[in-house]
Amino acid sequence: MTELPAAEESVRVFLVDDHEVVRRGLRDLIDDEPDMRVVGEASTADQALARGPALRPDVAVLDVRLPDGDGIAVCRELRSRMPELACLMLTSFDDEDALLDAIMAGAAGYVLKQIKGSDLVSAVRTVATGQSMLDPATTARLMRSLRSPETARPPEDERLAALSERERSVLELIGEGLTNRQIAKRLYLSEKTVKNHISRLLGKLGVERRVQAAVIAAQTHEHEATGNG
Repeated sequence: MTELPAAEESVRVFLVDDHEVVRRGLRDLIDDEPDMRVVGEASTADQALARGPALRPDVAVLDVRLPDGDGIAVCRELRSRMPELACLMLTSFDDEDALLDAIMAGAAGYVLKQIKGSDLVSAVRTVATGQSMLDPATTARLMRSLRSPETARPPEDERLAALSERERSVLELIGEGLTNRQIAKRLYLSEKTVKNHISRLLGKLGVERRVQAAVIAAQTHEHEATGNG
């Protein structure tokens, strides 16, 4: 696991929200922490794209809804210019479509604005270390909704065809929400072997995070369950 930067190399945070009061509150929260600091702000998508890259942030806290666009598109564009950037999406409502879009855009986390200040700071810290910070209950519900016929989406046939039988087994278990340790136990493998399989299958699927792979697994499961696979 990547270690947090030392205090003198504090986590650089970029705030994108169209409400000044929200930005001010976030700035106060983050700047109060010894290991992180706000390096810039933006209130629109255009401002975010113009200012973000020059500030070289480690984490961008992005409002999902912006007056001239959406934070998910900003996340995708900023990460195309700064692949190491961790994006934490902030929204005032629980929107499953936005969550799915955020995951597939490479967002590292997705939190509701009702979150406590201390939990938001923890979320910034978590994504700064390269980990994902997605509310488990929300993610589990998303996986269930992806498996229902009403929200069936086309599977990623070409990318899945590149997976070995073992990689497909690992992907299916990722889709069930199992940890590496649980997958290793289920498949009688070492955790290191499971980790290697996951690295390879993420590369073949063209995604970075296991939660993105889990979404693809859920979509595939639904496709096969309806007899089209």
